[in-house]
Amino acid sequence: MNGDPIFDGPPAPEGDAFYDPPEDLSGGAVGDAIYLRPLDNPEAELTHGRNWLVLYRSQSVKGEVIAVSGIIALPNEPPRTEAGYPVVTWAHGTVGVCHLCAPSRDTAGSSAHPMNKYPQALLNNFLDQGWAVAMTDYEGLGVTGRRHPYLLGESEAYGVLDIVETTRRLFPGAVSDQYAIVGHSQGGQAALYSAHYAPGRVDGLVGVAAIAPANHPKAIVRAGALVPTNADGGFAFTGLFLSGAIVGDESIDVENVLSDKAKAVWPDVLTRCRAGLSASDSWGGLLGIEQFRSTILNPYPGKPNPDQLNFEAQLARMNPNLEIGVPIRISQSADDQRVKAESTEFTIGGVQIVIPGVDVLVEELEVTNPANPPRYDRYKSGEVVIPDPDPGNLGAHFATLNYDRDELTGWLAERFTA
Repeated sequence: MNGDPIFDGPPAPEGDAFYDPPEDLSGGAVGDAIYLRPLDNPEAELTHGRNWLVLYRSQSVKGEVIAVSGIIALPNEPPRTEAGYPVVTWAHGTVGVCHLCAPSRDTAGSSAHPMNKYPQALLNNFLDQGWAVAMTDYEGLGVTGRRHPYLLGESEAYGVLDIVETTRRLFPGAVSDQYAIVGHSQGGQAALYSAHYAPGRVDGLVGVAAIAPANHPKAIVRAGALVPTNADGGFAFTGLFLSGAIVGDESIDVENVLSDKAKAVWPDVLTRCRAGLSASDSWGGLLGIEQFRSTILNPYPGKPNPDQLNFEAQLARMNPNLEIGVPIRISQSADDQRVKAESTEFTIGGVQIVIPGVDVLVEELEVTNPANPPRYDRYKSGEVVIPDPDPGNLGAHFATLNYDRDELTGWLAERFTA
């Protein structure tokens, strides 16, 4: 019960070699730790607890055993009950698909640093409640040699869930059999998928909370393809969506999905973080109408070619309207300009465009889960206070993390004591 890990594996490599997994991952089960060492990255640590960097066995959507990196943090104080620390498994927001953008590998000079740093106040608060915090990097982030399947729900879920099992095996007696899933933005979508895939994989789930969850990417991509501007670098997400879709369907041919101009910056997806992709020499330099291959016979999005149709099929699978068997909580700011509460409607060339927002996702979840509708805390315009100065100019999308803290913490506490 003293919170010291029990691990009899090989000594962890020093430095970034930690993220190079052994070639042979047999001889262990999903959830087993591969490497473990005290976290030595001050940018990534939660200062209100004790932090360990872990490489653990997880699973790809194709069923192969893979290595995933993450951080496990335990409170400084002993568990408050004999049951041990409840666990919050955290699903982080968009940082990119390049392995160097992962939260556990964060550096002050990374363009992903503001996004990686911002949630730490909320996560430190969880430690203050006497809860352990498990933070996956997701498949392909952190660990070298894999592509991160951005918004591929099953992949995200395995990373989020399996690190709970890792935490239990490393800290037997100190960690309880209760856990909750909490995520923001991409991680809000990942949290909902994780709750869907939890039954039969990791027992003890008491609830899932999604803050500004990503949703309806197919509508976003199709609408963006009609926009005759660069939308302030917003089309960086197209490359991330495509990265995830290709892992879900390897038959998708980038040559037939993207325009020549977009194909020229496609490699940046694997070398730059999300913010870097918005630069004018990368995806941020593209107009919406310049993103996709479009011909007279197959104008996009009016008549997608076969590879574009397969891309769209994967996008449709990324919307987190799912059956979930535990209490669901969704929180959202009306002022969020990154993931919007209300549906966005506009007209281009006489075509009416509608992009559903979180309000629609909540309605979908209510229909899908009639006996278990989500609690929806929707903060009105002006209610979420944006800090001044605003680090990283992240707006209400990130400020909701701090504004929602007390309501979220109270909701989680009720789940852990139920």
